[in-house]
Amino acid sequence: MHDNLQEYLEALEQAGELRRVRVEVDPELEITEIATRVVKARGPALLFERVKGSPYPLAINVFASARRLEIAFGRTPEEIGQEIAETIVRLNPPSLKGLWQSRHFLWRATHMRVKRTHNAPSQEVIEDPDLDRLPILKSWPGDGGRFITFPLIITTGKGGRERNLGLYRMHVYSKRETGLHWQIQKGGGFHYHQAEARGEPLEVAVAIGADPILTMAAMWPLPEGLDEVAFSGLIRGRPARMTRAASLSMDVPADAEMVLEGIVPPGARRLEGPFGDHYGHYSHAADFPVFQIKKITRRKNPVYLAAVVGKPPQEDMYLGNSVQEIFTPLARMTRPEIRDLWSFYEGGFHTLLAVSMESRYKKEGLKSALSLLGEGQLSLSKAVVVVNHETNARDFRSLLRAIGQRFKPSRDFLLLPGTSMDTLDFAGHGLNLGSKMIIDATGDLGPFPPPGGVPSQLPDPHEGEPEALAHAYLESTLLVVKTGRGEPGRARKLLDRLLHRPELGFLKLIAVVSEDVDIQDLESVVWGIFTRFDPALDVTFRTCELRGAAPIYNGPMGIDSTMKPGYPEPLVMDPHIIDRVNRRWGEYGIE
Repeated sequence: MHDNLQEYLEALEQAGELRRVRVEVDPELEITEIATRVVKARGPALLFERVKGSPYPLAINVFASARRLEIAFGRTPEEIGQEIAETIVRLNPPSLKGLWQSRHFLWRATHMRVKRTHNAPSQEVIEDPDLDRLPILKSWPGDGGRFITFPLIITTGKGGRERNLGLYRMHVYSKRETGLHWQIQKGGGFHYHQAEARGEPLEVAVAIGADPILTMAAMWPLPEGLDEVAFSGLIRGRPARMTRAASLSMDVPADAEMVLEGIVPPGARRLEGPFGDHYGHYSHAADFPVFQIKKITRRKNPVYLAAVVGKPPQEDMYLGNSVQEIFTPLARMTRPEIRDLWSFYEGGFHTLLAVSMESRYKKEGLKSALSLLGEGQLSLSKAVVVVNHETNARDFRSLLRAIGQRFKPSRDFLLLPGTSMDTLDFAGHGLNLGSKMIIDATGDLGPFPPPGGVPSQLPDPHEGEPEALAHAYLESTLLVVKTGRGEPGRARKLLDRLLHRPELGFLKLIAVVSEDVDIQDLESVVWGIFTRFDPALDVTFRTCELRGAAPIYNGPMGIDSTMKPGYPEPLVMDPHIIDRVNRRWGEYGIE
């Protein structure tokens, strides 16, 4: 295990997983273009030694491979998750044999605490705040400014209890002030809500560049009130080292590269954003709380840790998937019917959740889906697909086959309008608002192929449809049709015509997507469909009738996943930056 970021970077370099870039680079857009190219090419982590305008080096893509995660954890995330699952089985019910077999895990569990120390490298230098000296990125051309993208934000509840460690972007306003993008269902936001209700400022500490386990702990979906800092000791096998802050009545990571200490006053709001986020679009600017920095403490020679998010895949694909590998066994503790859970990174994680389960009675899949939609971060999921335990929940094509075989809209579709949504989801009718849908594909095997079978030659949806630019069939279940931009409602009319074509009746799903979606690339298809629709606004069926108060749906399900008025634009890099990186590529020494 590695005690700090710089030890971890040294381990990556020794393993051939890191390259140093020794020429000067610009933190405004240039680093984003370089890092994005490298992660898409499955290249190394990068340490930029000379960043324009800053005396500090910048590290990025440090978790962007399976090998890097294994170096960070000391083993694979899958092995950690498997150990958790096996321990749960062995200790249920408890026995001497089970305790002995689980002794290594239980020994690590004794480290679920923090170690207070006065020897704190993160406080070698204590100075007045000046964010202009840090190599803070402007990631995308339409961003509202520079953003700290990998901050570990520490807050506590009243009386210093219930510490929370979270990861929320920070819009830099000045040398000593930033925004705090506290989304809904976030622990730090709950602490601020409580402090603001009391009319009190909330103390906040922001660590940048901690040891890899603590860094990833900020993303862990732990139950509210469970301390991520303490829990990191279970994975690390050693307690987290903390020290008293220089200007706050709270503890901060002793081995961080730097710590920003300050307060968030009650009632203060400022426009935050726009920002190019992991949905692959700009999130709209909105009012968020303001962080006022009192002091910055740091190592004498710190390394600034950054990340880039955007249209997948990015580094967060590896981070998010590692979280799922570790914590899915915990979800099975209270839901024994569940075999696997998987949120798809292609849609920004919150837009598509797949659940595989072994149904013990009819419609248990619906019960399980509704239960998960009331659980922590999973409550922000937009589309939930429940499948039989024999289906690979992590494979989109397997989901489609299950839908084709077991999904009957009149029986297995549930729409939940008027719900809370992920703050970054822009497809609903307002900030933090939208709808959800459940597709229960665990029912009895239906006629698949359906009556009449799948045509030996799949129909051409272009016939009589000049607005259909291209199409692709997936697993004889989903038809994806690409169309260009036009007047509002044009794509919906195209979708309605496709839904009513008799020769397409064998399909279960028809999606219309915008022209920037590569319909031959599965990653792009999932991104293009699931980030750009709201179930209540954009899902329709061939027919819908009311029986009492219950809607009964029949025929293929249609999804209008095209760009619509009010949607933020997808992320596209400035052509001048692309040209600059093309010209300079050989200088960087990455390959």
